[in-house]
Amino acid sequence: MIALVISVLCSSFLFILFRIFPSRKIDTFQAIVFNYFTAFASGFILYGHEWNNQALSNGNWPIFAVISGVLFISLFLIMGTSSQQNGVGKTSVAVKMSMAMSVLIMMIGYNESVTFLKILGIVLALIGVVLVSRHDDNSEKKGAEWMLIVLFIGSGLLDFVLNYVQKFELQHLSPSLFSAIGFGIAGILGSVVLTIRIKQGTSSFHWRNVLAGIALGIPNYFSIFLLLHAYTSTGWKDSTVLAIINVSVVIVSTLLGYFIFSEKLTKIKLIGAFAAISAILILYFANHIN
Repeated sequence: MIALVISVLCSSFLFILFRIFPSRKIDTFQAIVFNYFTAFASGFILYGHEWNNQALSNGNWPIFAVISGVLFISLFLIMGTSSQQNGVGKTSVAVKMSMAMSVLIMMIGYNESVTFLKILGIVLALIGVVLVSRHDDNSEKKGAEWMLIVLFIGSGLLDFVLNYVQKFELQHLSPSLFSAIGFGIAGILGSVVLTIRIKQGTSSFHWRNVLAGIALGIPNYFSIFLLLHAYTSTGWKDSTVLAIINVSVVIVSTLLGYFIFSEKLTKIKLIGAFAAISAILILYFANHIN
C-alpha cells in the first residue's frame, strides 16, 4: 500500500516540477534529456543484476525499445510544455485518461470482445478530456489544447507498446530493464537534438538544467518502479492497482494545481474530471468482469 501511495505522489510531483521550471529559468527540454539518463541509471542500479546475455540474441525487443524511447521523450516534452501552458490539472487528466485509448487499441490489436462497459468508458474518457481541456479566456494560453489530445492518444499507444512487448517479446529481459533501456535511448535521442541546438546557438547549456533533470528523473523512474512493486505487494489485481493509481494521480494533480498554482476549477472542468474518474472505474470493471 505504501508503494502505491508513493507512486501516486511521484507521478503527481512530475507535473508540479514541470509547472515550476519556467519560474526557475529551467530549460524544460534540457531537463527532460538529463531526466532520462537519470532514469536509465536508476533502472540499472536497481535491476542491473537481472541482466541476461541471452536477451541480446532473442526477440525483437530492441526495435520496440527504440519505439518506446521515441515515445518517451516526445510525450514527456509535450507533457512538460502542456503543464506550463494548459495547467497541471488538465495535463494530468489527458495523460491518465490514455488508459481508455490503450483499451481501445488493445481491443483492436488483440481482437478482444467489445462490450457496452468498454465503449461507455471510452466515450466518458473522451468527454472528460474535452471538458477539462476547455479554454478559459483569463487563464491558460490559447492554441495549446492540441497537446492534450496528442498526450491522450500517444500515451495510450505507449501503454499498448509496453504491454505488447511484455506479453510477447521479453523472454530473457525483465520489464524493468526494458523500461530503463527505453529511457536510455530517449536520453540519447534527446542529447543529439540538444547538441544540434547548442551548436546552432538556439540553446545554451547550464548546470541548473542537469540538476533539474536529476530531480525529474528520480521520481519519474520511481513512479514506474513503485507501480511494479505495488502490483506484487498489495495483493490486488494489476488492473485494480492501475485504475486506483490513475484516478489518484488525476485527483491529486488537480488539487495541487488548484492550491499551489491557483488553477481554476470551473463547473465544466469539474464535470470533466468526474467523467474522467468514472471512465477509469468503468474500464476497470469492464476488464475485471471479462
